[in-house]
Amino acid sequence: MVEDFERCYRAVRSRDTRFDGWFFTAVTSTGIYCRPSCPALTPRRENVRFYPTAAAAQDAGFRACKRCRPSASPGSPEWSYRDDVVARAMRLIADGTFDREGLGGLAGRLGYSRRQVERILVQGAGAGPLALARAQRAQSARALIEDTDLAFADVAFAAGFSSIRQFNDTVGAVFGATPGVLRARARSGGPASRRPAPGGRPGRGTGPGPVMAPAVRLRLAYREPLRTDNLFGHLAATAVPGVEEVRASTYRRTLRLPHGPAIVSLEPARGHVAAEVVLADMRDLGAAVARCRRLLDLDADPVAVCEVLRSDPHLAPLVTNAPGRRVPGCADADEMAVRAVLGQQVSTAAARALGGRLVALAGPPVEDQRGGLTRLFPTATELVEALAGEPGTRLAMPASRAAAVHAVVAKLASGELDLGPGADWQAARHHLASISGVGPWTVEIVAMRGLGDPDAFPLDDGGLKRGAASIGLPPGRAALASRARQWRPWRSYATQYLWATLDHPINHFPLPAAPQGPPSPPGATTR
Repeated sequence: MVEDFERCYRAVRSRDTRFDGWFFTAVTSTGIYCRPSCPALTPRRENVRFYPTAAAAQDAGFRACKRCRPSASPGSPEWSYRDDVVARAMRLIADGTFDREGLGGLAGRLGYSRRQVERILVQGAGAGPLALARAQRAQSARALIEDTDLAFADVAFAAGFSSIRQFNDTVGAVFGATPGVLRARARSGGPASRRPAPGGRPGRGTGPGPVMAPAVRLRLAYREPLRTDNLFGHLAATAVPGVEEVRASTYRRTLRLPHGPAIVSLEPARGHVAAEVVLADMRDLGAAVARCRRLLDLDADPVAVCEVLRSDPHLAPLVTNAPGRRVPGCADADEMAVRAVLGQQVSTAAARALGGRLVALAGPPVEDQRGGLTRLFPTATELVEALAGEPGTRLAMPASRAAAVHAVVAKLASGELDLGPGADWQAARHHLASISGVGPWTVEIVAMRGLGDPDAFPLDDGGLKRGAASIGLPPGRAALASRARQWRPWRSYATQYLWATLDHPINHFPLPAAPQGPPSPPGATTR
């Protein structure tokens, strides 16, 4: 997009918030870079430069605007939706791979040499991997400086800096102010909602699990509008006991992160999602935030989605009445694959029960001092060991489906099946589809919720067919597939709108009282 100067400049003149994160505006006369929606006077066109990432603007010597806080804008949907090497690398960097494993680890995961990764990122993202990781650390640091009461040493550690000096130098270079000045400005001039809520340091309890760090409270930004009923409702209705729970209007779950477990609490609020993160190791904060954003699809561009889906007269009323529906994602794609296979041809309630049984069998314990969470979802390696021998007997489920679960976790454990942030989507689909007992419905659900493919479409889903019929769309499989072509590349979002026509717990948050009988599943068949 940055190659189209006129389009970008028109967006800046209109202060259109839908372009925040898609590109950044740098002004040569001030040395500042901004969001496209910055309320400052529009700069003269001869003084403007456009960059695809904040890192590229910083690498060119520009400092972040103190007025529009470009570091607080949602990430570009481009990196979530694309499946090329640049997008895969950006997702891995956001998940902390570069900070943990360096350039060699990043290149190895992508299957390229270090020099090729450097070249590809400079060409596609405007900056190399080191600059991109530095920009991410700076953005994480600013959020912690302004929105928490953590000591600056803890902020530096949590944001991924290796020393206090590096932290101070980077914050000063990127934001043109010291950490102390940024915090003082936030306290004196920021809105009340940006001031940190008091948080204590929990002591060690009597249950199992490591000592957890203080709770960190954050505001997760997103592009408006955001429809939360089916987003949080889906997560709540499918919550696996022990791993996930809902308390009042807050969704909570455990996470397995590179340096230890974590517990996150997410609650929709006005203009943001309120997040509380409790970590065993503060170095995992960036990874925890990245996974929460993927879980809630917060980097989506709802305006672009709505423009396409409104072009269909059958979908237009649904989109107009509830703009901003998101695709409920997942905290871990491997977990999503296992849960999708468990959920084949059973109700939502039955899938939850099976998931809870699996977690009780192999999930490591975790301590939750603020609620009732008890387990981490087991890794593929842990599941291979736990299901060895008679998986059907251990899970109390049909032998064929238990065999499919075991086959999936075996491929995940061996590395043959890669569903991580840097996965090749087409290769992942192919490997999933090749497993006996895994059908098209499961592949599409994993692609939609696990990989984040915005164009996944579970055509054989029973709930999708009922939703399509309820608004007068053709019921036949071939006819519906043909009609859905005009929804591309947003068929995952069209699926959410069709599911939302159903009277089902996934469309309500907080959850209503439990029904007398088991709820009908939003999707059922696979072969």
